Amino acid sequence: MELRRPARGGVHLVGVIHLPPLPGAPRTGPGMDAVIARAVADARTLQEAGAHGAIVENLGDAPFAATQVEPVTVAALTAVALAVRAAAPGLALGVNVLRNDALAALGIAAVVDAAFVRVNVWTGVMATDQGLVTGSAREALQLRQRLGTATPVLADVLVKHASPLGTPDLADVARDTWHRGGAAGLIVSGTGTGRPTRPEDVARVREAVPDAPLWLGSGLTPDGVPAVAPWLDGAIVGTWLHRDGDLDAPLDANRVRTLHAALDAVPAA
Repeated sequence: MELRRPARGGVHLVGVIHLPPLPGAPRTGPGMDAVIARAVADARTLQEAGAHGAIVENLGDAPFAATQVEPVTVAALTAVALAVRAAAPGLALGVNVLRNDALAALGIAAVVDAAFVRVNVWTGVMATDQGLVTGSAREALQLRQRLGTATPVLADVLVKHASPLGTPDLADVARDTWHRGGAAGLIVSGTGTGRPTRPEDVARVREAVPDAPLWLGSGLTPDGVPAVAPWLDGAIVGTWLHRDGDLDAPLDANRVRTLHAALDAVPAA
């Protein structure tokens, strides 16, 4: 999947596969068979309803480890990603290892041949509910070199559920993430999961780094598309795609189709 908007117009839609607690998580999960069954069902829904991609993330593992997850988490995510790829081969597959294990994400991506990874804190330092989270762009890119892969990194700019140290300028952070951090694309989000992203933030990042692929990372609904679409190449959408917007419910094919249609109608830039 290209990270940039299709030449014909339209904006890429990547649906989030929110996983229940995995083995080793702080909360009791349903077991790997149930986790994989749910992920496969959601992946098929996304593929059949027209989404361009799916990103697997361990949302149910909260409270999260700040940086390095346990080996069992890596193993579980790899198993899920392989099952999703087999069930929905038409989807571009992404990986996000929460809270911020960029090395694990790139390792899993190399094994399952994922199309991209998302990293919440790629550069800088953010104060989060996991404590201080520091970007690991250098170590992650060094690992990617050793693996001999070129997995694109979509990196958040001042990620949700976090506050930067000091008062950095959004445009400056975007420039650093793109030019100095070596991200393949940038993500702009609201303040939390499912919360809308301010159109003025999207416009400001686009103005600061006009050459960077720019994605929305939270809170998109069909009604919100016109306000942000002029600047976007893609959108990662989770909450609204679930039945009734309930994260514990399966993804809703009608919601996926509705949002896909709204994004597909965006004219060429």
